Amino acid sequence: MTMFTALWNHPNALRLAAFLVLFAGFAAAEAIWPRRPLTVAKSRRWFSNLSLTVLNTVLLRLATLIVPVAPAAVAALAQSQGWGLFNRLQIGGGLELAASLLLLDLLIYTQHRLFHRLPICWRLHRVHHTDLDLDVSSGIRFHPLEILLSLAIKLGAVVVLGCSPLSVLLFEILLNATSLFSHANLRIPTALDQWLRLVLVTPDMHRVHHSVIVRETDSNFGFNLSCWDRLLGTYRAQPRDGHDLMTIGLKQWQKPDELGLGSLLKLPFSRPQAKKAA
Repeated sequence: MTMFTALWNHPNALRLAAFLVLFAGFAAAEAIWPRRPLTVAKSRRWFSNLSLTVLNTVLLRLATLIVPVAPAAVAALAQSQGWGLFNRLQIGGGLELAASLLLLDLLIYTQHRLFHRLPICWRLHRVHHTDLDLDVSSGIRFHPLEILLSLAIKLGAVVVLGCSPLSVLLFEILLNATSLFSHANLRIPTALDQWLRLVLVTPDMHRVHHSVIVRETDSNFGFNLSCWDRLLGTYRAQPRDGHDLMTIGLKQWQKPDELGLGSLLKLPFSRPQAKKAA
């Protein structure tokens, strides 16, 4: 049995292996070719961001021990029961794979827009936006309750669409990869960035989304494909103040002392903070 076969038979191990390789690769790349100087000590931010990731992983693992809520497992169940659009229409193979990847990516884009629009969801999602710098660790900085809510939405979509387990597993790996890439503090030559962003969300494109300026925060919602922002009117090419001078985060939370792990876990339950126009 090859190593790949062993990993394929254990999708959680495959996802973890892919995550670790990609995280290490992007972390090394941004250390060699940084886009912006960091304003907060990396060790301080990484402790909070990685701690959230460990906590989220443990919670999801505990959830799968209680009920089979892993997306790939739910996809296998839907497939065996004939649930969902693709299973009903008996669409499989490459067509199902391509359609699943596109529609799940559109789902993530739509969910992201709703999380900015709905106050109760914004309370959770603002934890992600309080990071005062952007680097590869920002791509995994999410409150546990947002992770659980996102999982529920994804499971519902998998059942409704009838995505295959292979499609779901590949999408999850792809989503992790593009989240790490789009948040990386990585300098990409301007000409290359312009070509890449015709298809993919690049770090310079997504950085605009983390601006303190509200109209910029409410743009560039995509994580993977850039077409959804272009087609649906939320694309913004560059930040008003330029990438070197723009301020990252939320205006209400600009003090590193207020953004430790404990504060991030309590942040959704703190006093309401509406976005302020700028």
